[in-house]
Parts: sequence; structure tokens; C-alpha cells
Amino acid sequence: MSDSNDMFGNAAPDDEGDDEAGDSQPSAGELEAAGQSALFGGDEVASDPPAVDAVPDPAPVQPPATDTPSTGTPVQPYRVLARKYRPQTFGELIGQEAMVRTLANAIRRNRLAHAFLMTGVRGVGKTSTARLIAKALNCIGPDGQGGPTIDPCGMCEPCVAIAEGRHIDVIEMDAASHTGVDDVREIIEAVRYAAVSARYKIYIIDEVHMLSRNAFNALLKTLEEPPAHVKFLFATTEADKLPVTVLSRCQRFDLRRIPAPMLAGHFEAICDKEDVEAEDEALAMIAAAAEGSVRDGLSILDQAIAHADMDAQGRVTAAQVRDMLGLADNTAQRDLFDAVLNGEGARLLELVDRQFSLGVEPLALLRGAMGLTHRITVAQIAGNADDIPSVEERTAIEGWSQRLTAAQLHRLWQLLLKGFEEVRMAPDPLVAARMALLRVMHASDMPDPGTLAKKLASLPADAPAPATNAAPAPAASDTPPWNALVDRIEDACGIGLAERLRFQVRVVDFAPGRFVYSQAPGISDDPTQELRRALETVLGGAWTVERVEEGGAPTLVEQDEAEKKAQADAIRQAPIVAAAFAAFPDAEMIEGDSRAAAGGGNRNWRR
Repeated sequence: MSDSNDMFGNAAPDDEGDDEAGDSQPSAGELEAAGQSALFGGDEVASDPPAVDAVPDPAPVQPPATDTPSTGTPVQPYRVLARKYRPQTFGELIGQEAMVRTLANAIRRNRLAHAFLMTGVRGVGKTSTARLIAKALNCIGPDGQGGPTIDPCGMCEPCVAIAEGRHIDVIEMDAASHTGVDDVREIIEAVRYAAVSARYKIYIIDEVHMLSRNAFNALLKTLEEPPAHVKFLFATTEADKLPVTVLSRCQRFDLRRIPAPMLAGHFEAICDKEDVEAEDEALAMIAAAAEGSVRDGLSILDQAIAHADMDAQGRVTAAQVRDMLGLADNTAQRDLFDAVLNGEGARLLELVDRQFSLGVEPLALLRGAMGLTHRITVAQIAGNADDIPSVEERTAIEGWSQRLTAAQLHRLWQLLLKGFEEVRMAPDPLVAARMALLRVMHASDMPDPGTLAKKLASLPADAPAPATNAAPAPAASDTPPWNALVDRIEDACGIGLAERLRFQVRVVDFAPGRFVYSQAPGISDDPTQELRRALETVLGGAWTVERVEEGGAPTLVEQDEAEKKAQADAIRQAPIVAAAFAAFPDAEMIEGDSRAAAGGGNRNWRR
């Protein structure tokens, strides 16, 4: 009989099953799983730990094959040309040599301003310049021992971090979305602290003109006296909207538009880097459409590369760019201009309709004609058109510059400019363009006033010349009575002058070529010059008109009144009328008033 356990159920120390019993004890994980099962329900916990393959592992999720190539390097998304070729050094910044020279001298002489303002049209490098200045001021060189330089290395940690937009001491703020005082207050609070890892703490505020008036006022004191470790870089397209107090605290750089030839060369270099073939004329058209903006030009170039036909190996042609931009063909522009100059109306309308059917806007037709007029004028002044790449266009422009005069070109420009405004505002641009071009066509061959004056001066000698002496005065028999003459003056010069003559003029002497008169008392008006012109108009010849202070026959009005009074006196002296007035002493004699004679009017007939 074997030994039994003690009262507590423990085995004897020399029991042989000690190791096996200890191994059968549940682990802490099993006990926790059992407690969870008891509380929340579940399967019974087995005494033995579950096998590893009891619960199958989920299948690993495979990433898309397009995102991760076989090499393991993630594929970078496409970056547009305007971002890919953003200048990383001042040497890559084109067209702003004056600003680069000023900054280089300031860095070499340690005369750096605490605030810079970059202004100019869109896409000329304002924000890029601000980032380049930040790199130039914080560059430490490849060995970590360099100082501010106009040629940042692009390899040190500050240069790389600033280029990637992650440097902690270079803070960029978009003023278009941070316009209030609270946004500026954050800057004011942060400028007190020194830079973390860079030489300068730099604040780049883009579109700074969008800040509110109170935000500008809050920034003034800090902008005037910032700490030595802080630099402000402002960029804006509308510097005139900035307060004068801000402008006076900044060193201003006006970034220029990039010339079209320089833009075309820049685009050609980018096409070489992108392994894209492009025609010179196509690049010139893109540069002209960019209007001096590098970013606009690169966006158009990006679109032209995508628009290029794959059958032609992606070659960017002038025809494709013209179709993409909706521009008129140069040959069609020259044909249209030639039709205008030659007065061929039917051909002109046919060309306009053809270009419109091809998708060319009416405004583009007027703009093309204006461009041709400008190039002809420049070629006329310069004496040649060597700057035009196309041989056909150069020949045509040189021919027109010799055929047209400067006055005709200026008149063409004014007519086209007026037509352009009419087309832009018209409800039907095509109809307005037709009418504008037809008007230009009819006016193109009209001589200017200077030419007309020369033609009049060069009349043949046998032409009837105007008399140099005064014309002979009219004969006495041709001088009509004064009252009849006033009636003729009324027909020729109007009723106003005739009535003044009837009321005012007392004829003193009326002889051929000479008229002397006086005026009724109380009249200050002087009709001498008008009377002289009227006499010359009605009677012809030269007249001398003189006004005297007194004398002369009564005026025509005075004569009419005197005649009426005499007639009334004669009627009163008639026996019947005299008897009537004797019987009715208060009677009145009415003359020429039919309404009163019929019993109407305001007269009291019963009295």
C-alpha cells in the first residue's frame, strides 16, 4: 500500500510524479483565457495549449504591382514641368540679372536688408526667388563651414531641407488664406526665439497684399525692427495695394517679364532634357502666348507635349500648337491682311468664314491683323524684318512696309483697335468682326489729311484760281428793300437772326457794299458780325457793316406798329365809327381777334 497524501492534499516529498505534476500546471495565458471565456462565453479551454496551426494566419495583402516595381523603389508621380524645372540656383533664374547682381553684391559686402519685397506679374519667379534667398542665406556648404553665398551648394542639409519645403526655420505663409491679425500675431510671438538649426529664421509671405489693414498695422513694428536672426521675404503681384509704410520698410525688387526669345530658348533647353522634339516656330508661338510668364509658358508646353501625335514620335509642331491655342494660321493672316489692303470684300468674307469654321475666334483674327500691322510698322522704321524667322512672312512684311506709308499704318492700327473693342463687346463676335474688317478695307485706301493738302497744293496751273482781291460789291439795282432782304436772311440764316434784325436795326445807309445802322434804345446786343455774314451769304461779295449811335429809319417792327396805329386812327375818324363811339363811350375797337369778335374771350360784352 502506497503512502497517501497529507491532510492538505500535497504529495510526499519523495513522490516520483513531482516533475510531471508541475508540468501539468496551466500557464498564466491559459488562466487569463479561461477567465475571459467564463466572463464572455466561449469554448472550453483545453488543458493542453492549442496547436500553432489551429487558427490559420490571414493571407498577406500583396500591394499593387504598378506601385512597387521589381526593384522595390516606389514609382514617383508625374510632376508638371513648371514644378520640375523650378530654379534651384540663381544661375537657373532667367531674365532677372539686375536683381541677382544686387543680391550678390549685398551678400559679399554683408549689407543684407531685413525685409525683401518681390513684385511682378505671375510666373516670373517671385516665390522661387524668395526660396533661393533663403537657401543663399542659410547655406553652410558641403563641408559645413560655409557662409552666406549667392551660389548655394544645394547639397548641405539646409539647402536640401529648404528645397523640399521641410526646413523648420524657413516658414512659408500664404497670405490669401491667412489674412487676419491672429495669423500675424503668431509671427510676432515666434520671431523672439532664435533659429533652431539655421543661420537665419526666414518668413516667406506669398501674396502679401491679401493681408488685412489691421494685419499690416500689427506687423509694422516687427517689420521695422526685427531681431538680427530674422528675415522677411514678401511676394506679391499687386504692390500698389501694399501700404506705403510697408513699402518703405522693404528692399523692393521688380521682377521683369521674360522676353519671348529668351523664353523660347529656355523651352528648347527643357525639351532637350525631356527628349522631346519641337519646332522653333512652335516654341516661338508658345513663348508669345506666355506673355512673359515662365510658368504660363511651361504649362502651355506641357499641354503641347501631351497634345502631340504619337505617330510623329511626339514631335511638337507649329500646326498642333496653333490648333491647340486657337490661333489663326500665319498664311491665313497674311491672306486676310492682303484682302483688306486690296479691297477684295468677297475674298475677305470667305477667309473670315473659313477661319471661323476651323475654330479660330473672331478676336484672334483681329489680334492677328493688329500684330501684322505692328510688325510692318517696326520693319518700316528698322528698314528690314530680319527678326522674323519665316522667309515667306519676312518677304511679305518687307513688301508691305515699302508699299504703305506711316500714316496709313497708324490709321489701320486705330481702326483695328476700335474693331477689336467692338468685337469683344458685341453679342455676335463673328458679325462684328466682319463689319469691322470691311470698314477697315474701305478706309485703307483713303488719303490722310496731309495727302489731301498736298494734292490741293499741286493743282494744275490752268485751274481757276480764287480771287485774291475783295469781290466787287453788288450793283445798286441788285440791292433789295430792307424788309425784303430780312425775309431772305430768314430763309438763309434762320428766324432767330431775322427777328433780331426786325426788332433792333434802324437802317442809316444801305448802299452797295456798305451798310450803316443804329439800334433802338435799351438794346446792348451787337449783331454786326452776324449781319455782315448774312449780307455776304444772301447778296454775295464783301460788305462793310458799321454801327452808329443814333439816326436811321425806324425798325421794321416800329414801322409795322406805326402803320397799324395810322390805320386805327383812320377807322376811328370814319363817320359810322365816330357815331358808335359817341353812343358808347366805353366801347373798344377789336382788330384781328376773331374769337373775341364772335363773342368769346375774356371781355365783358354786356357792360
